[in-house]
Amino acid sequence: MTHDEAEHFAETIYALSSGGLPSGIAVIRLSGPETRNVVVQLSGFVPPTRQAALRVLRDRNGNVLDQGLVLFFPGPASFTGEDCAELQVHGGRAVVSSILNALSGFPGLRHAQAGEFSRRAFQNGKLDLVEVEGLADLVAAETEMQRRLALEHSSGHLSDLYRGWSQRLTHARAMIEAELDFADEDDVPGSLADAIWTDMEDLLKDICAHIEGAGIAEIIRDGLTVVIAGEPNVGKSSLLNWLAKRDVAIVTDVPGTTRDVLSVNISLAGFSVRFVDTAGLREAADLVEKEGIRRAYATIDIADIVLLLSDDPERFPTIRETQTVVRVVTKIDMRKFSWDKAAVQAVSTKTGEGLPALLDTLATYLPDVTSPSALALPTRSRHVSALEDAAASLRVSLAQSDSGLDIRAEYLRLAAQSLGRITGRVDVEDLLDVIFSEFCIGK
Repeated sequence: MTHDEAEHFAETIYALSSGGLPSGIAVIRLSGPETRNVVVQLSGFVPPTRQAALRVLRDRNGNVLDQGLVLFFPGPASFTGEDCAELQVHGGRAVVSSILNALSGFPGLRHAQAGEFSRRAFQNGKLDLVEVEGLADLVAAETEMQRRLALEHSSGHLSDLYRGWSQRLTHARAMIEAELDFADEDDVPGSLADAIWTDMEDLLKDICAHIEGAGIAEIIRDGLTVVIAGEPNVGKSSLLNWLAKRDVAIVTDVPGTTRDVLSVNISLAGFSVRFVDTAGLREAADLVEKEGIRRAYATIDIADIVLLLSDDPERFPTIRETQTVVRVVTKIDMRKFSWDKAAVQAVSTKTGEGLPALLDTLATYLPDVTSPSALALPTRSRHVSALEDAAASLRVSLAQSDSGLDIRAEYLRLAAQSLGRITGRVDVEDLLDVIFSEFCIGK
């Protein structure tokens, strides 16, 4: 840490930590060396450690600001590792503004930057980078699977996995060093290296299998994109409205009503699924409709799943099937149909018939995350990049059986260094501003 950074972290910071106003309760958080003194001046005393005390809060002139709960968390047993406090006050804009203004008048205090509380927790060894990123994802989680994935990371389970791998690499290097330094000693047998390299082969398999889970993590974090496509007037917009439980798209009998890409997000089996309505696929003369159709085909190309709709089971439009395509017959309440039930779904947005079954079909394309370790997944591109670097170093070390042990051990060191970059133990200064900027103020 540079001298400027040390001075930066020596300051006491404060911020509203509980989100938008007005609200029933607002939580104002403080962290830093002046926290205890500020609590005394605001409330008259420091409450017992980690116990809430109801106090009248006053500014430095003795004017009453509010009455609320005061909590004090002495460092290092706090979120940031420093002295921390929380003021739980009434969540009116004027109340919060008056308290924040009072805090700004204390010497040595300043308003926190985005993510600064979490950054201090990282700097003080309370969290590693994987846990920090998991905390950011937990705050942003909108679905059950996003919550579970973020909790897996923020609770340190994924970090434990990476730490275990690093320890295996450290042990391997230690055994190699022992063999190099004490080759003549009877208690350091030369065959020891055979067991080490077998473990390194198993470790490489573990890392490669872990990298393969990045696709599942991407689906959990970003969701699936399901594009609703078909000719005009086959019920695409009606299906979108049914899924959204509201009128998102205009529905008329006039062909070509939808001219742009519309979308809604729903939670399906705990996963985020984005349904996209597109312009009807046909030959069009109108310039605006042509652009809508061009966008429809472009959206189809990037979809995870395409729901290809038709009101005639014998006539579906032709598209490039570069992804999963589910054929759906619509308007089954209006006429009698004969169709191959194994090949297509049949629905009516008017009566609701077939729609639960359609959602069940879509749910079969979601990943299975029922096993206890299923959510120990790399969720960010930087994780995958570091894991790939570690795997590459391991491959080189394993492949160079004819090289000296010192050279092979060096590649094991590089593999361990790559794993260390994931948790932030080595060489991550250039990443910190990017990572902590994802947080809101007060976190």
